[in-house]
Amino acid sequence: MKDLQKKCRVAVIQAAPVFFNKEKTIDKVCALIKKAAQGGAQLVVFPESYISGYPRGLSFGTVPGKRPQKGREDWKRLYDNAIIVPSADTERIATAVKAAGVYAGVGYAERDAVNYTLYCGYAYFAPDGTLLGKHRKVKPTGMERCLWGEGCADTLKAVDTPWGPMGALCCWENLMPLARMTMYQQGVTIHLAPTMGSNEVWQCCMRHIAFEGRCFVISANHYVTKSMYQGAGMNYEIDAEAYPNEVICPGGSSVVAPDGNFVVGPVYGDVDIVYADLDMDMVTLWRMDFDPTGHYSRPDLFKFHLNTDA
Repeated sequence: MKDLQKKCRVAVIQAAPVFFNKEKTIDKVCALIKKAAQGGAQLVVFPESYISGYPRGLSFGTVPGKRPQKGREDWKRLYDNAIIVPSADTERIATAVKAAGVYAGVGYAERDAVNYTLYCGYAYFAPDGTLLGKHRKVKPTGMERCLWGEGCADTLKAVDTPWGPMGALCCWENLMPLARMTMYQQGVTIHLAPTMGSNEVWQCCMRHIAFEGRCFVISANHYVTKSMYQGAGMNYEIDAEAYPNEVICPGGSSVVAPDGNFVVGPVYGDVDIVYADLDMDMVTLWRMDFDPTGHYSRPDLFKFHLNTDA
């Protein structure tokens, strides 16, 4: 492992997007990147499906065997406000990243450039505005499978940063042991976990991944209220019985160190940016006695293979 820069200041975005409005949400992404850089951030991390909003609580009127026209229209609104990667939309983000001089990870709904499938995507940007890579969620969870397709192995790739390899798994992908192993095998020192999960069990998972992977884990989540959906143009309203309170997602963004302890958080409430300072020496210190794919592994006994042809 090459020598790492010793310190990294992270800005974790917990602000809500402008729901199902691509242009205004990208405007907000660019403004938050600028604000984070002014706060000294070197790395800015956005939640899952930030562009143009995770449709938590929306039913699309869909049940097995029935997909009504109004539900199709709601899905089309997601489609119309998804982005192609790369495109003029990502160029707007890249311009903001370059002006700020930061690394950034941004979540979005991705529209395929050829077919009509949507994906839950995540992109990495370098300080010079380069699009370093992108990830597509390999297994949408529950009702998400009616909205998003499944990503392929070729997007399960970490990217190089001055602090070591950085990779991302979206929300419940982080519960997939072999998905995590793809990140560990690439030596990730910073693991991004953009999410809509906020409960205590999720925080336990974040701590486990940091301790298992001996890496920093950054979990970026949304803060969302019902009122933010007003005027979004959806035919089917949020399920009031399932979500009786005003707050739909309370935040809960957190940063966990390689020793499994919180650096910051979890932070709940209407907070635009959560800052954390990472001491990258901790990665080396905590891999003295455990390295999941190095000296604390038995490749003669256990075999792992990522099928890159899938």
